[in-house]
Amino acid sequence: MNRPLRVMAVMGTRPDTIKMAPVVHALNAARPDVEPIVCVTAQHREMLDEVLQLFSIVPDYDLDIMTEAQSLTEITTRVLTGMERVLAEARPDVVLVHGDTTTSSAAALAAFYQKIPVGHVEAGLRTSTIAEPYPEEANRRITGVLTSFHFAPTARAKSNLLAERTDHAHIVVTGNTVIDAFLVTERRIREHGIATPSLDGLDRARPMIFVTAHRRENHGAIGEIARAVGTVAGLPERPQIVWPVHPSPAVAPIVHQVLGGTEGVRLVEPLNYAETVAAVAGSRFVLTDSGGLQEEAPTLGKPVLVMRRETERPEGLESGTLRLIGADYAPIVEWSRRLLTDELLYARMAHASNPYGDGRAGERIVGWLLHVLRDAPAPDEFVPPPAAA
Repeated sequence: MNRPLRVMAVMGTRPDTIKMAPVVHALNAARPDVEPIVCVTAQHREMLDEVLQLFSIVPDYDLDIMTEAQSLTEITTRVLTGMERVLAEARPDVVLVHGDTTTSSAAALAAFYQKIPVGHVEAGLRTSTIAEPYPEEANRRITGVLTSFHFAPTARAKSNLLAERTDHAHIVVTGNTVIDAFLVTERRIREHGIATPSLDGLDRARPMIFVTAHRRENHGAIGEIARAVGTVAGLPERPQIVWPVHPSPAVAPIVHQVLGGTEGVRLVEPLNYAETVAAVAGSRFVLTDSGGLQEEAPTLGKPVLVMRRETERPEGLESGTLRLIGADYAPIVEWSRRLLTDELLYARMAHASNPYGDGRAGERIVGWLLHVLRDAPAPDEFVPPPAAA
């Protein structure tokens, strides 16, 4: 009889922990065939802890690397050093990392140095330039080079990997785990009434726009984005803006200076994940430079205006759920106005199909590992619904 497959899941930020939580739950559900090991780096400390609590995950290892004003070099070196010790002690058969964080690329490199196979969750996303988003695109490509098992969320992501001469046998299309997490959390909010105090007091008769902006490549445009949001708040449709402001010194002071006291604009501290899901659910549309929201919002039929020049999620553009508008004042105002007034445009974007997942990505990933490493039956691959007419 085979011994349990020892699988270590590594995460360090709020976004990658949200997306790895369904994998951790699937690993636990696969006991006794699997022995899960959870390692967190705490690249983001408080935001990470909130998600761990929400999804009832207790780490086996915590590197606790976060320091004030940490540089990318400091994050990378501390993860490498910490993971060397953890891997030598835990001796996993496989290390799972997620997406495009510095934690993921450094942990993958640490595993490679110890000749431990790496599984890359959300593999194969690409933009046309290694510089955008920065440093995430480089992190993702570096991780891909070090990966043995590529868990591609979509067929397009798989095609990107094949174009880079990745072995077809090492790629499986799973859907995106963020859809698993989002659907579970939205259901819990509806069924159990999870508190969302940052949304209390909104006028339900007025449309709400959910805004986030924090990408490094947009730091120089934050003032322009904030000025545009102020103009949108003054449109005749009287939208309400909910903007959880990123604490970065390149973001928060500028946003508060431009928009502080603006009628209809609610600037709040970063929301926990449950509040974020509730805000998306209650919005008319989402205005963001986030990656995850491009996948999450369409799950609930919410159009997304993406304040970036590039996206590694072109499936949403093709299906009609996303619109790439950049971070300049005029297109932000114009496209927001159109989604507030043009019901035909709104319906086309809101009713487009979601190409990103069906809520079963976590179980597919674990099933594939057991198939490859323990001769279990192969799981089905994710096939998106047909695009809306």
